[in-house]
Amino acid sequence: MKHYKFVLLLLLMVSMGCHGETFKEFMERVEYAEPAQQQTLVDSFYAAHPRLPICETDTTVHFIYRGSALSVQVAGDATEWSPTPAPLRRLGSTNLWYRSDTYEADARLDYKLVINGTSWILDPRNPYTCAGGFGPNSELRMPRYVPPPGAIYQAAIPHGSVSDTIITSTILKNTRHIRIYTPPGYTQSTASYPLVLFHDGLEYLSLASANHILDYLIAERRIPPLIAVFVPPYSAAERASEYAGLKSMPFAAFIVDEVMGYVDRRYRTRKDPASRGLVGASNGGNISLLIGFHYPQSFALIAAQSSNVDSSLYNAYRDADRKDLRLYLDLGTYDLAVLRQRVGRFVPLIAQKGYDYTYQEVHEGHSWGNWKGHLDDALAFLFRDYALGVQRDGHTPGDFQLGQNYPNPFNPETTIPFELVRDMDIQLTVYDALGRQAALLFSGRIRAGAHRVRFMAANLASGTYWCRLQGDAFSQTRSMLLVR
Repeated sequence: MKHYKFVLLLLLMVSMGCHGETFKEFMERVEYAEPAQQQTLVDSFYAAHPRLPICETDTTVHFIYRGSALSVQVAGDATEWSPTPAPLRRLGSTNLWYRSDTYEADARLDYKLVINGTSWILDPRNPYTCAGGFGPNSELRMPRYVPPPGAIYQAAIPHGSVSDTIITSTILKNTRHIRIYTPPGYTQSTASYPLVLFHDGLEYLSLASANHILDYLIAERRIPPLIAVFVPPYSAAERASEYAGLKSMPFAAFIVDEVMGYVDRRYRTRKDPASRGLVGASNGGNISLLIGFHYPQSFALIAAQSSNVDSSLYNAYRDADRKDLRLYLDLGTYDLAVLRQRVGRFVPLIAQKGYDYTYQEVHEGHSWGNWKGHLDDALAFLFRDYALGVQRDGHTPGDFQLGQNYPNPFNPETTIPFELVRDMDIQLTVYDALGRQAALLFSGRIRAGAHRVRFMAANLASGTYWCRLQGDAFSQTRSMLLVR
């Protein structure tokens, strides 16, 4: 009877611990219990936690596995998929294994559990999974991570159509299957449309839900209705050669001459390069940057996610005059070390060259979950003019002139000059690289003449910002670079 009461007391303490006890306190409780009671405490704890891992505070996570094993490890984005650095420990004499780690509050990482060094499994009690190039992975979502709203099919918004076709290349002497997205309302319209082409295109559809993201961004008016072309590599074996190897220049010619020739003949596309974008991840980012550099007359909008930037491409951008390109780059803080090194030297180069660019780092790894989660940022930046309601060529009437801010780059203060030839109502607004309002500097009626407005950016992050002067039915925009 005394033994029974002791067990009930321990179970009550564990039950209370589920609501107020830290995981460290639970482990200590188990370790101090009699060996015969440890497994009972573990079983009760496991039953009280149907969803794992456990996030404790905003930054601490406990990976937990219960089962017979000689070893358990975590392999994923945080370890570049090597299980060696991340072993779990066995708790006392029980069959519960655990590992505690610290990540950023908004981190999102792919991972698997490795049992006995050979069996790679999804975390059994983690409800979140993410599609990857080698099958699904478990997904660690720290408490402040926000899933991308556009990646899930939304029945209430209009949807585009995706069709299949075959392209035979005389340049590459092969044939491949591509898919083409047309936006909602395309068949009822006679208008011409902007265009974006995706490398690793079939994976951008199947693993990154690009068609759902396009539908969402168009419905939210963050991008214009556009045509999307999804082009895969010829094969997995040929991918590296086409995207970052000996076949990269012939592949670029294939995209510009043959793929776009086909698309332009069969679809109503806009031909100006400022209306055409390329998107790619990893080596797909490399070929996107390469095509933009060598064919700026065809594509002026380039997004490179977790991008490779091989040495020849870096040297080309370094040694040539600035091209008329808009560049989006992002990278995970848990990305591949070699890519972090290469992007880390490429971004200062394009900044020094004066490119229109934005760069962001996210607390994720080298995965389709990362690229899916930030594809909306990439597309919104490339087609930013649509959200801002301005023309990229900077056309303005004779009624006013927005001058370039000085100094530029600046930190944290700059002066924005403008001139009006008549009295008028104006707005002077600053936007970040994604088209979000960062500051409203002036709104109201102002007299003709030369004016200067001081802009203080003490609370803003480094990067490209856009100042828009709007008056009556016209507007003009200038880029500004804040460097901390």
